Amino acid sequence: MTSRRVVFVVGSGRSGTSTMAGTLRTLGLHVPQPEVVADATNPKGFGEPRWVVDLHTELLARSNVQVSDGRPRAWLDTGTTSGDHATRERVTTWLEEQLEVGAELVIKDPRASWFLGLWRAAADRCDATSSYVTMLRPVTEVVGSKQTYYGQMGAGSDQGAITRTAAWINMMLHTERATRGQQRAFVRYGDLLDDWTQPVFALGEKFDLNGVKTAMAVDIAEVHRFIDPSLRRVTMTWADIGVPDRLRELADETWQALDQLATDDTAKTQEWCDQLRVAYSAQYAEAEAFAHSTVVAQRRTAAAAARREAAERRGGSGAERIPHAVRAMVPPAARQRLRKAIGRERRPDQGPA
Repeated sequence: MTSRRVVFVVGSGRSGTSTMAGTLRTLGLHVPQPEVVADATNPKGFGEPRWVVDLHTELLARSNVQVSDGRPRAWLDTGTTSGDHATRERVTTWLEEQLEVGAELVIKDPRASWFLGLWRAAADRCDATSSYVTMLRPVTEVVGSKQTYYGQMGAGSDQGAITRTAAWINMMLHTERATRGQQRAFVRYGDLLDDWTQPVFALGEKFDLNGVKTAMAVDIAEVHRFIDPSLRRVTMTWADIGVPDRLRELADETWQALDQLATDDTAKTQEWCDQLRVAYSAQYAEAEAFAHSTVVAQRRTAAAAARREAAERRGGSGAERIPHAVRAMVPPAARQRLRKAIGRERRPDQGPA
């Protein structure tokens, strides 16, 4: 019986995950169909199963977590959501169906890192070996690419850059922790573009992927056509991205630790990642404390808006429920005194009642 294998391509979006998934697919691994359709942000395709993307989108919504979420506690929320029996059975059933189509699967979705425990358990139930490829790309290029292709966030470009930089740190450090102790590899996006044969064939040996190890010349030629060095269309530095010094320093050190994992996945480097994860959580908690007044104000504003909407759904004020023809019979002076009494006095720029 052919051994079953599931390769999960994980890491932050815009890190080369689509290029890796597309390469493995071209060499013979099966991407469950249908796939997400290519668009201007990724013209060569995403390599993402539509079912997987829809599932993750649903689970993130139930968890109140964003795809790029900077909150350390978001991992607890997604873990709770994906831990119910019905969800586990649902994923296991789908994965079993896909493994009947192809014994070696590649599953890629930037949202997948939030639910690796769910997928690992499903693969175990299907008697399949799980492997993880984490794509590495400098944080400035990732954030710059997201700014370019996904637009700005918040009040301005700096706010968007800060949010995305924090989310990158959170995503990458927790992905490292979630895959620790598993069959895994870290691949630099730059290495993939420079000479894809070296990292990809190394993966084939490390993960014992029959599709990669027995690739035909025609498949290799197809990958050469698929991978275009110009895919690295965004190359930004901190000079192009405005973030606070402390966050930039933490992001830089996180990149250094992850980059080292590509060639030195040892306990010492993993401990470095643990220290960075603790430092990030502390820095995020401090930022939350600074912003507490803003959060409280936003909650009050949202609560007031909800009360207004509830009043409108109940039919509005008593005056608004009185037919216009009847209200028109009330003298203007009396209407003005009545509005003033109930706190609904019209401004000078408003029209007549």
